[in-house]
Amino acid sequence: MTAADESPAPAAAPLRLVIDASVGIKLFLRESLSDRAEALFNRLADDPPAQFYVPDLFFIECANILWKYVRRFGYPASSASEDARALQRLRLRSVSTAELIGDALRFGLAHGLTAYDACYLALAHRLDVPLITADERLVQALRTTPHDVQWLGDYAAPPLP
Repeated sequence: MTAADESPAPAAAPLRLVIDASVGIKLFLRESLSDRAEALFNRLADDPPAQFYVPDLFFIECANILWKYVRRFGYPASSASEDARALQRLRLRSVSTAELIGDALRFGLAHGLTAYDACYLALAHRLDVPLITADERLVQALRTTPHDVQWLGDYAAPPLP
């Protein structure tokens, strides 16, 4: 065996995705596809750990969803506060919306998206990674475009090496 044969195999590349708030909130509110969201977020414990990117508006969008659940469905405010703290502890890579505004506006206008949805798309485009969403309307709006937007219910993460 030569020295070249003994060198360690190169490390596998980590899973890299943009995750939107419709996916992230499912970790805390038991909804359809919550099990899929949980399995996806378990990939943050991979070796190497998955890298999930979000525009910084992700956190306020999730807070707004929690607020709606408290106001409309009687979700305990103490649970919503605990969920918000847990969201902050997730190992997510947050990108400022100020860095994404130009592309977000361009994509929003081109595809009829809200600035919020277009911001996630702009980040995925910038990083050249898939956008994972539980918003079927968003997936349908971008179905015929070159953008890699995948519905959480259909997404199959690559297996671990």
